[in-house]
Amino acid sequence: MNAMNVTVTGASLYVEVEGSEALPALLLWQPGSCNLRVWDHLVPELLSRFRVIRVDLRGLGKSSAAEDPETQYTFEQYAEDACKVLDHVGVSTCHVWSQSWGSRPAMAFSALNPDRVVSAALYAANIDMPDVKAQREGSKMAADKRRVEGVITSSTPDGFQIHQSADAAQEAMKAMRKFVLADVVGKLSMPVLIATGEYDPNLTSSRAIAESAENIELVVLKNVGHNSILEHPSLALETFLRFHNSMDSRGPRHC
Repeated sequence: MNAMNVTVTGASLYVEVEGSEALPALLLWQPGSCNLRVWDHLVPELLSRFRVIRVDLRGLGKSSAAEDPETQYTFEQYAEDACKVLDHVGVSTCHVWSQSWGSRPAMAFSALNPDRVVSAALYAANIDMPDVKAQREGSKMAADKRRVEGVITSSTPDGFQIHQSADAAQEAMKAMRKFVLADVVGKLSMPVLIATGEYDPNLTSSRAIAESAENIELVVLKNVGHNSILEHPSLALETFLRFHNSMDSRGPRHC
């Protein structure tokens, strides 16, 4: 694993890169209020197929807070940051995988930089304001269903909600209110997978996004709530790899 700090406009970003440079690049976007450790249990399963790039957004994890919170905690800035990181590690194009809140800046990045994104897996995608209470209730109902069916969920990764500054982490999340995602959905020209839990209130928005274009596929994840990579990681991974297998069967793709 190669860990580094990448200097961008108004911040220093903590980045981890793993995997062979000969493999396609995969850029991960984590759920809200999480750092890149949230992917620790899934990255080892990805390294046979991808060069995995993880970034702590400015204000989160080991990345520094933004120098100007008003102008630098925005999805446009996060997209620019991602481009700077990709440039720094010598990657021209990448696949994207995001979860929950992370699917918001990931969607913005993909729409604003379609020439750099080969495919996007936007889990629990939602272009409306979140209903946090309903998300929590849905995740609880899904957990009860999995328990009845004997599905055992592995323990969550260590330290995935630790940040240098709790205040900065909260400010970073406010970027959601400064960008209208509905305006850019039509710019998602690459193959897109939306995978959303059947008990996630985001499913309503996910369905609407998927119905807006033929290149967007929706998969409803059984007995899953709002955060599949933590609630049912094996199903989340299986669904992601099936999406990539389906693209491979349609012909070679490069990144």
